[in-house]
Amino acid sequence: MPPSLPPRYNVLGVGVSALTFNQARDLVLGARGASRMGYVCLVTAHGLTEARADPALRKIYNASWLTTPDGMPLVWLGPPGVERVYGPDLMLAVCDAGRATGLTHYFYGGVPGVAETLREKLCARFSGLKVVGTFTPPFRPLNPDESAALRTEVARFRPDIIWVGLGSPKQERFMAEYAPTLDAGLLIGVGAAFDFHSGRVRQAPRWIQRSGFEWLFRLGTEPRRLGPRYLATNPLFVLRVLAQRSGLKKYPLD
Repeated sequence: MPPSLPPRYNVLGVGVSALTFNQARDLVLGARGASRMGYVCLVTAHGLTEARADPALRKIYNASWLTTPDGMPLVWLGPPGVERVYGPDLMLAVCDAGRATGLTHYFYGGVPGVAETLREKLCARFSGLKVVGTFTPPFRPLNPDESAALRTEVARFRPDIIWVGLGSPKQERFMAEYAPTLDAGLLIGVGAAFDFHSGRVRQAPRWIQRSGFEWLFRLGTEPRRLGPRYLATNPLFVLRVLAQRSGLKKYPLD
């Protein structure tokens, strides 16, 4: 019997799952032995701003198995008891706890070499972790031969979880397209977790993560790549949330 999923609360027309971190971890652990359960999005203010401009992306978030609050602003906008479900932390918690039941993992994404390094580091950190495969995609959509090769490999290993590290919204589009046809339990988009846990990019200290200003730390470490994203989308997100909360603007769930 499939697990009962938590209710959702509306932020700018996207239904965000109202849950705690431990609830998210336990729901994902329950994927063991299942097939094609769907995909999990970990949404941020940037992702919601992108979704307002892209109805197709909004539908992807709303059609997910879970869409969790990855950023602190989404936690603050939720009902009492909601906790941050941060992609890098969720990945570590599931890898750790999943060893007891033999949960199997597959890493899809990253620049060349990152997925393999990630496997080495996590297997060293969590003795007995079962990572059955990795796949580093090109910086473009997969062609038919590449798609077939991915499906064949996944069908051979049948992983319980495919961790997807492509960045948002590319990873959400990938998961929505491939989740129905890959022989896996869940696909989970964790973005920068690949870079953080492989050691390629420095992660913000925990106190900055809790403050809601992790975006500012990341902006300082990668200003060219992240500057246009944060400086354009963050103010727009705040204005839209204020309009929604005050009742000046309605954002129905699509």
